[in-house]
Amino acid sequence: MKKRTWTKWTGTMLLALSMALVSACGSNQNAESGGASGGSDSAPSPSASATASGGEAAGDGGIELKSFTLVGVRDAQISSQQIIADKLGYFKDEGLDVTNQLIESGPDIGPMVAGGSAPISIQTNFMDIILTSNNVGVKIVAPLAQIAGTQAVVGAKDLNLTSAKDLEGKTIGVPSGADVVIAINNMAKELGVDASKIKYVNLAPSDAVTALEKGDIDAMAAWEPFITKAIQGGGKFLFSGTKSELPDKKGDVNWMSVHTTLQVTDDFLEKNPNTIKAVLRALKRATDYINENREEAIKILAPELHLTEAELTEIMNRNVYSMEVNDNYVNDSNGEAVGNYMKSVGNIKALVDPKSYHDLSLLKEVAPELVKAEF
Repeated sequence: MKKRTWTKWTGTMLLALSMALVSACGSNQNAESGGASGGSDSAPSPSASATASGGEAAGDGGIELKSFTLVGVRDAQISSQQIIADKLGYFKDEGLDVTNQLIESGPDIGPMVAGGSAPISIQTNFMDIILTSNNVGVKIVAPLAQIAGTQAVVGAKDLNLTSAKDLEGKTIGVPSGADVVIAINNMAKELGVDASKIKYVNLAPSDAVTALEKGDIDAMAAWEPFITKAIQGGGKFLFSGTKSELPDKKGDVNWMSVHTTLQVTDDFLEKNPNTIKAVLRALKRATDYINENREEAIKILAPELHLTEAELTEIMNRNVYSMEVNDNYVNDSNGEAVGNYMKSVGNIKALVDPKSYHDLSLLKEVAPELVKAEF
């Protein structure tokens, strides 16, 4: 069971990032515990209408770099489209020879980008905020999914709440510095909960699941797949960044926003724009496939993500797979709540302008209909 995924940006991640920035020798990062996923030969392939609208035809000779490694995470939130594009041959249809490197610990990608061994990668926009604040030249070229629904709080089976204020005085197990606390703070602000009265215990997600089952804590705050595992163990879903089952607030909420994104270093962007556009076309096809053929996508993804199909179904239903740049994405990126929280826990020293780590020009060329808002 993974003990860290994409969200724990404290301690070892920041230390490793600092070391990478100083030494600039990250090309041999020992983070490939996940290895590379397999090719598409054994996977089902849809009809080969490989040319996507907007941009060059698939396999165009204008591609600058055809063979490269795309770094992601063995995680449904991060690399679902990446795996589908590989398994269904979408990268090959674009004339690309892509090696999918799926690591087990998402925060390790930050030092890899800083050190130069991950010039093109898939992680979250939070990583880009941290890298930019450390003067690493990186640009988000497209969002891939809204994943705040997987940042959630699960109560113990015997936890009874008459209102959200009953969380005051309760103990929540959560990794120190975890971004899910943003959702807790915004919930507290909206529902009149004194967040300072919530007691936090520093627990890794897997340990928090165990503690919840034993009744040692009142609730746990983490991310998938630990949320689903906690619920399977008898826990009760309370709320996430996008949904709430609290007694005094049920339904959709906007307590947190975090997106999976495709990002490239400034140098890679300058030298390989056509390569990036080919990747974007392949990922767009994969996004459409996931949304239009969810059951088939789950069958392909489950063995790659080391999850059962039932677990993966629950997890993917909490995500919104979309490459659309809309007002919500822009407004969330411009919001200060995330930046202020990251500053308060020492992840960044100063707030970062989203314009400094975004370049959506290639996405606009490939699929102009997806770019509905500007920074």
